[in-house]
Amino acid sequence: MNLVAIFCRNASYLCSQITEGRAKSLLLRCEVMKGKVIFITGATSGIGEGCARKFAAMGSNLILNGRNVEKLESLKQELTAQGVDVLTLPFDVRDRQAMRQAVDSLQGKWKNVDVLVNNAGLVIGLDKEYEGSLEEWDVVIDTNIKALLAMTRMIVPGMVERGCGHIINIGSVAGDAAYAGGSVYCATKAAVKALSDGLRIDLVDTPLRVTNVKPGLVETNFSVVRFRGDKGKADAVYEGIRPLTGDDIAEVVYYAASAPAHIQIAEVLVMPTNQATGTICYRKK
Repeated sequence: MNLVAIFCRNASYLCSQITEGRAKSLLLRCEVMKGKVIFITGATSGIGEGCARKFAAMGSNLILNGRNVEKLESLKQELTAQGVDVLTLPFDVRDRQAMRQAVDSLQGKWKNVDVLVNNAGLVIGLDKEYEGSLEEWDVVIDTNIKALLAMTRMIVPGMVERGCGHIINIGSVAGDAAYAGGSVYCATKAAVKALSDGLRIDLVDTPLRVTNVKPGLVETNFSVVRFRGDKGKADAVYEGIRPLTGDDIAEVVYYAASAPAHIQIAEVLVMPTNQATGTICYRKK
């Protein structure tokens, strides 16, 4: 047998081994989250809804939070049809008392949250910092920072006590650098990074993991809210570029959550191919 034949045979064997190894790894990632309890805030649209569908497809049981009761119930019916258990907790994450009551109401397996996805977040307007609405800024800060911090404070002690758990915060590329008209929103997402890093430090002597996922352009209801319901302006944000979807981010969230226990994916920056930074994109004309 000549050298070329030997090489080809060995290469074929090596490829088969690699393929088999990858298949086993993928299978493990599919199985590892089965039966786990995943708590997702802001689960009725966008990234939160994408995460709910992804974890349900992988056999996880879900605690879904959102303000829209009708959407929550519709999503629950869809996902329970896949054979997983779903508990809905309809409350505004800015309402500390409602959050506390909801968390305190958890019984049985629902008390043992394995993964907390702090997803609820928003932005309103593109106003200059000296012209914006203080009331709107309160909504943004209360949702993006204070609610995330409160939910973390209420759920993580149980994780520490049980010696297992994963906190996944949905940050943003906007937390890396400010852009025109976005100073307050950018500040809130910079805070999410700081809170994620600080929590990871606080938990370093435990088996718990903390991940900050930082999306770039994602086409969700986010921009509609930003432009106060003006869908035309919202759609213009994504013109000429293929943005990410909530499902795309859900894949990243699941990948982090399903990593082996000794691996902590601390931070992920994920953007469309034609986006380079929070402000630099290539748009086809």
